[in-house]
Formats: sequence, structure tokens, C-alpha cells
Amino acid sequence: MNNSTELTKPKFDERLDPVTFEVLKNGFINLVDQMAEQILRTCYSFVIYNRDFSCAMCDAEGNTIMQGTQDISVHVGTLHLTAKAVLEDFKGDIHPGDVFLVNDPYRGGTHFNDTRVLLPVFYNGQLISFMQTNGHWADMGGSTPGSFDVNAKDHFGEGVRIPPVRIYSKGEYLEDVVSLIVSNMRIPEERVGDLRAQVEAAKTGERQLIDLVEKYGLETMLVAFDEVQRYVERLAKAKVKSLPNGTWETVDYIDMDPEIGDGLIPIKVKMTITDEEILYDLNGSHPYIGCFLNSGFGASLSAAYAGTKTFFPEIPLNSGFYEVVKVELPENSVVNAPEPIAVTGFCSGAYEKIMNACFELWSTIMPERAIACSFNLEYLLIGGNDSRHGQDNYFMWYDWMAGGHGGRSDRDGVNALSPVFGVGLSVQPCEGQERLSPVLTTKHEIITDSGGPGKYRGGCGVEKGGTLTELNNTVMSYCCDRSRSVTWGIKGGLPSYPHGAWLNPGKENEEFLGAIFSNVKVKSGDSFIRPSAGGGGLGDPLERNPEAVLEDVMDEYVSVERAEKDYGVIIEEVDKNLDQFEIDYEATELSREFIRNNRKQWLEEEPKYVEQLFNKGEIDKLDVIRRYGVVMNYKTNKVLLESTKQFRDTMQKRSFAYWS
Repeated sequence: MNNSTELTKPKFDERLDPVTFEVLKNGFINLVDQMAEQILRTCYSFVIYNRDFSCAMCDAEGNTIMQGTQDISVHVGTLHLTAKAVLEDFKGDIHPGDVFLVNDPYRGGTHFNDTRVLLPVFYNGQLISFMQTNGHWADMGGSTPGSFDVNAKDHFGEGVRIPPVRIYSKGEYLEDVVSLIVSNMRIPEERVGDLRAQVEAAKTGERQLIDLVEKYGLETMLVAFDEVQRYVERLAKAKVKSLPNGTWETVDYIDMDPEIGDGLIPIKVKMTITDEEILYDLNGSHPYIGCFLNSGFGASLSAAYAGTKTFFPEIPLNSGFYEVVKVELPENSVVNAPEPIAVTGFCSGAYEKIMNACFELWSTIMPERAIACSFNLEYLLIGGNDSRHGQDNYFMWYDWMAGGHGGRSDRDGVNALSPVFGVGLSVQPCEGQERLSPVLTTKHEIITDSGGPGKYRGGCGVEKGGTLTELNNTVMSYCCDRSRSVTWGIKGGLPSYPHGAWLNPGKENEEFLGAIFSNVKVKSGDSFIRPSAGGGGLGDPLERNPEAVLEDVMDEYVSVERAEKDYGVIIEEVDKNLDQFEIDYEATELSREFIRNNRKQWLEEEPKYVEQLFNKGEIDKLDVIRRYGVVMNYKTNKVLLESTKQFRDTMQKRSFAYWS
């Protein structure tokens, strides 16, 4: 039997006709989507059920041929790297019936929770493809339930690292290998269930591909694999060729390095367009930091791909796209952390900062598609023993929230949408969570005033609260960011709202836990709330139509108070219950003139003085951020001088420079 990965090279005169090409291209999309449907119907984990998974078909060299229509953006930009890692380790030793497992972020993966199953597909003894399914497993072991430990400095505290390993050998299930892996995880039976769901989904793709090969022939299929990639490459090059050559650069920030304290962590992105190529250069980004918000090289590549693809929605995504978009990542940095540096929180850390930086750069080049910064992905994890029903079973409450996307070139940002990290994610239904875990949702609503002010307002964020019921031996962890590098506006727009979670809000033992923490002990009766930010605003808020501000007040997206402070629009409440409000146009003109004459001075006010005003209750948190550009530690209510300096610098460039 021939186990070679070498493919028969088609002759030039055997290329596909347009009709067959289109049929097969769409057939590949359907094939991958059918794999996704199989996972959705057979997975064990509520996390995967809510679509934190992706699928792909790769060729025999590991290149991505096709992704699905609802895949998570961070996954698909790395699946080809995982396939190539398997080929590198097992070349010449891959057989029909084999299945491989890998989650290694230092071999092109993302973080340990994203666990990939790869099934090689053979036809007449020739390796022709890999089917790949990637699911976010809710726990990978490590020091924290859910495997998100902000205190981890290296991967040894983050869970089980799985380099490419064989879990089926020539059709035989290697139970001992799987048992060794999942025995180091919480709720191992759930992990095995997800594993089997992913394997069966890969087999679904295998069956459909073989059916296509039987119908169209192997040579035609191999030509189609290559042509689908070249098609995307040609489309991307043509698009790039229509754009101006040049270099653009910007910077975004992670909140902090816990080992340093005050000071935002810069991620610098320089983009150069030259004829048919886009080059991202991230040199100058900060060295890797002392917590899990670092990113490995595979995830950072994916961030650049996803940030670009957002502005090229008409172009499919496969390895042909990667021939056009190139990325330089400095070694030993926060965007290219080496093993064994912790990277599990990359999704809330470096990843979305790269994406939003790309958004800002492309908003300059393609202003008709401009979008301001969007809210940051966040996870709240609660793990322990569920003592309901007289039992003591281990549970994992694993939740992410929707939030606001940035204001756009001609309209407001979207409210309460999944993060840019993966807009295919579903918001988890509270009813399902409550059935599975002793956590009762008490609040889930859009936050008034959370959208960044602008000519086009950022979308609004969401606040979710809960109460812990019957449980014991339970801890809470939170993976987030942008409590200091607050979601920003562009072209004169203003920032949104800081992230962070509160324990026992409104009670004597109320505590602000911040945007990253791990292993906080909780007990029955404890409660929590956490807001997600809105998107940043786009354009000068003083240019927003007062009628649009009035509509926002009626919809409770903006309060009467912030309508005046952020937009200079004076609105009188006639009857709130009947949605009767009136604009005082004369007072609005005076209010806007007052803001216009003072806002540049506000942004230069002494930070310590702003701290005093806040602690006296003379200004609120949104004043601190939007008017004064001051960053504070809300555990101590003290100003962070270095972070403020950096944040104000970005506001000078993104907001101040556009104000008349």
C-alpha cells in the first residue's frame, strides 16, 4: 500500500471547466458544513454545542481547501498549521483508519482548549486529504477549572499539552492513549464524548469526499483542490492590486503585565501594501508578559488573516488567501511567545488587539467599510461540586457574553453581538446553563450608555448577573481585558466602557475583582455581575444628528444625562412611560459649543485632579474615560499615571485630531 503524501500532478490541459469548478467549490463548503452539523448534534459539551468549534478540509500537504460557513475565525486561520504539524511528525507513517489528536499552541494551534482531530483520507491507497474538526474542550486540566489560570507563567499550569498523537491506528481505537490524556482533565467522560463527536464528524467529511471522488474521478478532484486555492489567491491579489501601495501603522494595548503593574502593553502593527501582497510587521511589540494573555505565532497569524478578511467579505478563505497576506512576528514577544510561556488567554489578550488594529488600518484605506474598535472577548468560569438533587457531581459553568461592535462608516455599531474573535459563537441560553449547573441567571440586559459616542455610535454592551445556588468546593475565574485599554473610537469617536467583574454587588462584602483573576473561592448564595463593553464611536459625537440621539434615549441606549455630556444634546423628559421626550434645540447649540470649546482642555487635565473629582463623586466613570482620558484602578480608585499617558496618546490620535 502506498502511504506517500505525493500527489499526482495534473496536466495543464486537464484543468476544470467553470461549471464543474463551481459545483465542486460549493460541494466542498457543503461537505465541511455537514461535518459541523454532525458535531452540533453529537457533542457532549455545552461549550461546543454553542458553536465554539470549527471544521476544515485540507489537502494532502496540509493546506486548507475549504472552511465552513459559521466557523470561528481564530480557528480556521490555524488549521492548516495543525495539519502540517501532523505531516511533519508522521510523514511516511500515515495509514487508512488513522486519526490524530493535537492541541499544541506552539505547533501552530491557538490554546490548549482548542483540540483538533485530524483524519487522513485515502483513495486507492493514496493520501488525498485531511478532514479536521476543532472543538473548544471545556477543561484541559491544569491548576484551574476550565484551564484559564491568569497566574500561570508557563503551560504546565494550563492543562494537558497534546503534540500530534495517534488515537486510532489503522481503524483501531487506542483507548489507553485517550485514557492517559483525558484522565488529566476534569469531567473526562465529557471530553471523550466530544472527542468521539469530532471523530464521527471527520468521518462524515471523509464519506462525502469519497462520494465526490467516485463521481468526478480522482484527477478531477485533485485539480479542484488546487484550483479552489488558486481561485482565492487570484481574487485576493486582484483586490490588493486595486488598492494604493503604501505603509500604515498603529498600536493597540493589552491592559498590563501583572509583574509590572501600571503600564499598557503595546502591540504594534505596521501594514504595507505592495502590488499583490499585504505584509503585516509586528516588530516593536512588547516582549511576552507574565500572564496568559500572550499569543503563540499561529494565533497571531490567524488574527492578521481574520482582521484582513473582515474587509474582504466577498473572498472565500483558504490557503490561497495566505499566499497574499504575510505576517512578520518578532520572537519572544507578546505576539509570538515561545514554549513554555503561558498563552491560554491569547483570545482576550493579543489576538483581538491585532484584529482591531487591522480594522483601524483598513478603515483608513477603505473608509466606506470603516469600523471602530469592538468589545473584548471574555470568559467567566465557575467550577466545583454541584450539590443539587442530593448529589455531588463536578460541574463547569463556562460562559461568554455578547457585546457591542464599533461604529461604522455610515451607521451605528451592532448591539449585543458575538465577539470579532468568532461571530459564529452563539450566546449560551440561560435555561440550558441553569439545568446543567447550580448558577441562576438573575440579569441579562443591554447596558445604557455603554456604546462609545460618535457621529455613529458604537453598539451597546450587555450586563449579565447570577447567583450561586447549591454547590461546594467551588472557584471562579475570569479571562478578559480592556479594563484599562478601554475600547476606543476612531475619526473623532469616543471610548466605550471598561470591562471587569464584581462579586456580591450591592452587599457589604462587595468586591471588584477586575478583568482577569483565577481561583477566587465562592460559596452558595454569592452573586456576581459583569458588563461587556460596547463598541467605540466613529466620528465626532457633536456631529451626530440630535434626532438620532433622541431615538437612542427613547430606546434606552443612551441616558438623558449622557446625551448632554457626550453629544451636547439637551433632552427634556415629558413622560418616560409613554416615550415622550423633547429636544431643546437652542440649549443644544449652546451645550455643543461649550463642549467644543473645552474638550481639548479636559483631555489635558492633571490626572490626579481627575482622581479627586471622581472620588468626591463630582464626576463618574464615563466622565473619567471619555472626557478626561484617564485610566484608573477601580479596585483602589487610584489613577494609573503611565497607563493614562499611553491611553491619552491614542485618544489624541484617534479622537482629538479629528475635532474641529
